[in-house]
Amino acid sequence: MTIDGYYRNGELIDHKAKADQAVARAREQGVEVDKVLVWRRHPGLYASNSPMIPGRDFFVDEVLREYRGHVIEPVSMLAEAPLFLMYTSGTTGRAKGCQHSTGGYLAYVAGTSKYYQDIHPEDTYWCLADIGWITGHSYIVYGPLALGTTSVMYEGVPAYPDPGRPWRIAERLGVNIFHTAPTTIRMLRKLGPEEPKKYNYRFKHMTTVGEPIEPDVWRWYHGVVGKGQAVIVDTWWQTENGGFLGSTLPALQAMKPGSCGPGVLGIYPVIYDEEGKVVEAGSGRAGNMCIRNPWPGIFQTIWGQPERFVQIYYAKYCRNKASKDWRDWPYFSGDGAVQAADGYFRILGRVDDVINVAGHRLGTKGLESASLTVDEVAEAAAVPVIDELRGRAVEMYVALKPGFAPSKAMAEKVAKAIETEIGRIARPKNVWIVPDMPKTRSGKIMRRVIAAVSNFADVGDTATLANPEIVENIRQHVQSEKVARGDVPRELSPQELEEIKAFGRAE
Repeated sequence: MTIDGYYRNGELIDHKAKADQAVARAREQGVEVDKVLVWRRHPGLYASNSPMIPGRDFFVDEVLREYRGHVIEPVSMLAEAPLFLMYTSGTTGRAKGCQHSTGGYLAYVAGTSKYYQDIHPEDTYWCLADIGWITGHSYIVYGPLALGTTSVMYEGVPAYPDPGRPWRIAERLGVNIFHTAPTTIRMLRKLGPEEPKKYNYRFKHMTTVGEPIEPDVWRWYHGVVGKGQAVIVDTWWQTENGGFLGSTLPALQAMKPGSCGPGVLGIYPVIYDEEGKVVEAGSGRAGNMCIRNPWPGIFQTIWGQPERFVQIYYAKYCRNKASKDWRDWPYFSGDGAVQAADGYFRILGRVDDVINVAGHRLGTKGLESASLTVDEVAEAAAVPVIDELRGRAVEMYVALKPGFAPSKAMAEKVAKAIETEIGRIARPKNVWIVPDMPKTRSGKIMRRVIAAVSNFADVGDTATLANPEIVENIRQHVQSEKVARGDVPRELSPQELEEIKAFGRAE
């Protein structure tokens, strides 16, 4: 099932073409798709340049006429039956297909929607997020609709044609619960910091999701967007988790800028160090965020890779691999965190080589593999760079094969390859073509060094490199170009410096 086209920034984008690519790829894998149902964005018109294939492709509005008035009985499913697969990136090139269950997932998102977003049937609720992302599944579709609330669904980017658009929509439709990501909040603050004051809406509740939110951005969200009246819940969770894991109960637990709060009802988080010892609250020490217990929304497995499911999420802190007692299998989230003396958690970001861009987790290996589809590229390395709007952005470093020269066209070719292989969200902020990569004597690329260069941070000790002289060459090239463009980051916080310093530790 697909659509012929959709609007983004006022432009009607051809989407049927993507469906045709998917069908062709399936055929290459030995799977033949028999029918493609196409929704038309405008009734009676066709927004795609891709031809409709007779006998395979059908317009939904035409097919529906033949079935009008037919009653189809719903099929009863077991609670443990698979509901959907949601793909998320990892530290290796192959994305993980997270398999969620029918009963547990629905129960969990309905419960967290009710108690943490304070959703009632009489409310008008708007989650301004990508409906294809796990947040969209959980908190645009399943949770709010299960509670019978009126939901706003929005097509396109939030700042088109101007940054006042979200607040006009909120005023016109009487939205009183608002839910979005820090990336969107940062963008709207930058483009229209005074816009919310122009519109007569009133939010009782606002959610933030997808990545840690900076305290100053939180304060603008509370004071300007929420007009000082809305409760904010700053939530932490993941594609694999189904719904919120860390959050405050609105109006019952105190808000704390930059902190997601305690574990939600029924969730028992714990921070472990690398040796499996508990990092105590109030110690000021960071560690690995884990969950002691199973819960209804947890995904069932990685589709087709049950051994990888265990290896990534449960093996690290397993106390007894022969045990079938859940107490011996704490869930490892892959996020770093610190817990304050009051029990509230502050999430620090990924502890592996995943770059969180606007809440989307992009594995470095996948980004690098996409770069290597360009024939001229010999080596590639992806690193995070602090970005004012998206929190983190991707920068690619590539070394070319002998006989090829650096050029803007070559850099664009790499960027386009990443966009084609992974998606627009993964398009790098910059592609730097360098003569060689900083490497250990065993040939491993030292990503922490080039991450430091991209962020104007201290590159640290380079004595163990096989080619330490290349670091200064790269630094002068990259940083001088950034200075010329005015692309110098603000002064980094201690936490951001620690993140950059630690990047690549999974190697």
